[in-house]
Amino acid sequence: MSIQLETSPAEHAGIGVVKLGANIGARIDGVRLGGDLDAATVADIRSALLASKVVFFRGQDHLDDAGQLAFAELLGEPTLAHPTVRGKDNPNVLPIDSDYGKANSWHTDVTFIDRVPAISILRAVALPPYGGSTVWANTAKAYEELPVSLKALVDTLWAVHTNVYDYAANVDSTRIGGVDVKVREYRDEFVSDRYETEHPVVRVHPETGERSLLLGHFVKQLVGLTSTESQAVFQLLQHRVTRLENTVRWQWADGDLAIWDNRATQHYGVADYDGEYRRLHRVTLAGTVPVSVDGTHSTPVTGDASAFSPVGA
Repeated sequence: MSIQLETSPAEHAGIGVVKLGANIGARIDGVRLGGDLDAATVADIRSALLASKVVFFRGQDHLDDAGQLAFAELLGEPTLAHPTVRGKDNPNVLPIDSDYGKANSWHTDVTFIDRVPAISILRAVALPPYGGSTVWANTAKAYEELPVSLKALVDTLWAVHTNVYDYAANVDSTRIGGVDVKVREYRDEFVSDRYETEHPVVRVHPETGERSLLLGHFVKQLVGLTSTESQAVFQLLQHRVTRLENTVRWQWADGDLAIWDNRATQHYGVADYDGEYRRLHRVTLAGTVPVSVDGTHSTPVTGDASAFSPVGA
C-alpha cells in the first residue's frame, strides 16, 4: 500500500504541507503546536506524517517539555523516556545531549525491545553554531525498490536486536583511552538492563499496510546465518535504506520540532559540530509489536519492556 501526500490547502484545512523530497520529508507550516490543537489539525498532521515519514515544524519556540508532551498525547500514548536511561527532568522526555555521547549511526529508535515505539517527536533545545543536522531514511521505500528475488529472501529473515550494540559494546576497550566521565556514565546506564528481541527483517506497517525494512545499528545478527553472512546481508540492505535519494537532511534551527514514523524510518544524527554543545528533547509514543509478512509477531529474548511502554493500539 502506498500513501500519496497531498499538499493543497483544501486537503489539509488551514495547514501548509511542503514536500521536501521525492521519497521522504515534508515541512508543515501554519500550525502552533500544543495540547490545545483541534482534532482536524491533528488528523492532518498524522496524514502528512504517514505519507512523508518525517515532518518538520519551524517557529515552535513557545514549547517546553510540558508543551511538547501535551502535543504528543494528541498523537498517541507517550512511553517513558527510555527502557534503561532515565528522563532527567521529566520521566517521559529523553534528553539527546552531546555531553553524554553522539549516536552518529543509522538506527530506528528502541528496536531492541518487542514494543518498538510508533512515533518519535524531537525538539531543538540548544544548538551548535554549525553542523548538528539529522538525516532520515525511508525504510518502506527501500523495501519497495528491492528486486523481487531479494524481497523473497528478506521476507523470510529475522534479526536479533540488542541494546548492547557497537556504541555500548566498545565500553571496555575505549575506557583504556580515557572516555569522558559523562559519556562513560551514559553508556553504563544504557546497558544497565540487557534487552534482546527477534524481529522480522520486513515488518508490515499497522496503519498503512506498507512493508518496510527493520534494521539499524541495534541489529546483532540475522537468525540462522553466521556472523559473516549476517554482516554481508545487513550491509546490502542497509545500503538500500540509506541511498541519498531515499533520505532527507534537516539543519536544525531554534524552535524546530520533527516528528517521524519510527515504523518506517531510520535516522542519523550527524556529529559534525566539533566540541560545540547540542541538546534536543525526544518523546516517543507507544507502538505495536512488529508483525512479519506471514503474520508472526516479534519475540523478546531477554528483558521485559512492559514498564517502559504498553503495547500500542
